Amino acid sequence: MTSDLTLVHLYPDLLRTYGDRGNVLALHRRAEWRGFTVSVVPVTRGEPIPVEANIVLMGGGTDRVQEMIASDLLLRRPELEDLAARETVLLGVCGGYQFLGRSYVAADGTAMEGLGLLDATTEAPEDDRIIGRVVAEASLWGQSFELVGFENHGGRTVLGPRATPLASVVHGSGNNGTDGQEGAVQGTVMGTYLHGPVLPANPRFADAVLTRALAHALDGAVLRPLDDSLEEAAHRTAVTLAR
Repeated sequence: MTSDLTLVHLYPDLLRTYGDRGNVLALHRRAEWRGFTVSVVPVTRGEPIPVEANIVLMGGGTDRVQEMIASDLLLRRPELEDLAARETVLLGVCGGYQFLGRSYVAADGTAMEGLGLLDATTEAPEDDRIIGRVVAEASLWGQSFELVGFENHGGRTVLGPRATPLASVVHGSGNNGTDGQEGAVQGTVMGTYLHGPVLPANPRFADAVLTRALAHALDGAVLRPLDDSLEEAAHRTAVTLAR
């Protein structure tokens, strides 16, 4: 029996440095609480991504780990391009975000080709990381919401004209610390530098992702509201700490 939502977690055994598995759990539970059936599929090196995937999540990792998966990830370009063309939601966080772009140059000068699913390039200066809490105003597929999280990245990401920023930074540094942008969106492909993990503390962000991924099951309807009192309390606390 096919599930309403097939949620693929890409490289969970390797891209696990910052606890971004919490994003998988948040989407899983928020879909199940509304009565949808969910399949969570871990996919690592050498394993195919299910063609029925509705969401593919890729978390963050160290430069060493990113080098380990780079060749395998590039072999996936055709299947990921096909998923994006069919409007599967692809979400990359930190290292995953960088890989969705066109290129990444590490602090030691090592250059890695990206997937090119986001019109973005990233370079990491030596010994100069961006670390701290972020508050931003996000806009995603017609929905606007406040976004909060924690950034810890060496890379400076610059967007090209085909990508739009996920959010405008109110507090913090964002993509590069200079242009006031955080994250990127291009069709149903998006990236963010925010950890926390980001989705549990930003339920409106999580629901925007679910609404798009479950469009086939919703058939024009909207997601049933949930009691988000705990999530909103966590969100407010994070905003207070940031400011």
